[in-house]
Parts: sequence; C-alpha cells; structure tokens
Amino acid sequence: MNKTEFSSIVNSNASSLRSHALQFTKDLDDANDLVQDTLMKAIRFFHKFEEGSNLKGWLFVIMRNTFINDYRKTAKKNALITTEEEITYANLSHSATRNVAENKFMMSDIQKALDKLPKAYRDPFVRYFEGYKYHEIAEELGLPIGTVKTHIHQARLELKKNLKNYKNDAYYRA
Repeated sequence: MNKTEFSSIVNSNASSLRSHALQFTKDLDDANDLVQDTLMKAIRFFHKFEEGSNLKGWLFVIMRNTFINDYRKTAKKNALITTEEEITYANLSHSATRNVAENKFMMSDIQKALDKLPKAYRDPFVRYFEGYKYHEIAEELGLPIGTVKTHIHQARLELKKNLKNYKNDAYYRA
C-alpha cells in the first residue's frame, strides 16, 4: 500500500476519530485539532503501520498519546507561569534587580557555545531543545536513534563545559 492509498483510508476514519476526540477535549475546536494532529502523525508514520492489523485501534492509540503529550506540555507550561497571587515584593525586587544587559550577555554566551559545537552535535541538540522527539530527529537527519542520543548527550557535556560560569548562579538554575 502506498502513502496516497493509506492517506485516503486514514481520512475515512476522521468522523469516528472526531467523536472519540470530543470525549478527550470536551470542545469541538480542540477535538478537530486533535483529529488533525492524529491524522498527520498517522500519515507521517504510515510505514510503521502493519498491514492486516487494526487501523482504527492504531489511530486511537496515536490520538490518546497525542492528547496525553499535549496535556503534559500544557500543564508544564502553566506550572512555570507565575499567577498574580504568587507575585510578592521579594519576587518583584529580585527580578527587578536583574539587568537586561546581563541577559544579553548570557544569550550571547549561549549562542557562542552553540556555535562551538560540531554540526553533528549542534543540529540534533537544537532539534531536541525545540521539542522534537529522538525518533523524529533521527528520521529527519537520517541517523540511527542511538547516534542521535549520543550526539545530544555530547552536546550537553560541551555546553556545560563552555557555560560553567553560570553553574553556581541560582538565578539561572531556576
């Protein structure tokens, strides 16, 4: 089965996926987004589908995993955002004392450290930092997944070494 045939078969399941997505999201727009993400991932990874197995079940697993991963990302992002009630004088005075120039120096140092990395380490690390999964990076760069993990690890070690000036600064560890 080629990608076009697979795509049409997958798209024929969109209505049943939509009703299932509504159970997760409780919102029609969010459900439509979830269905779209599910269909795109299914088509993108159609080569991993084993012919003869349950396509609808495979799609539902993709949908569930997509929903869970998106929920976790949202929860993590919301946990990092300070609400109005959490803003105290101590928090404000601490953040107000930080200088914009200091942040520019830090960003400049990070960029310099990234530029020092070999391209083989930098590209997988940047993709990982942008939120791509190991298997997505491996597929995009045409590398084995183990190599991608090793290159990301090596990039981290090099960045730690090149940015050791910030290691003991509590402001940057938070």
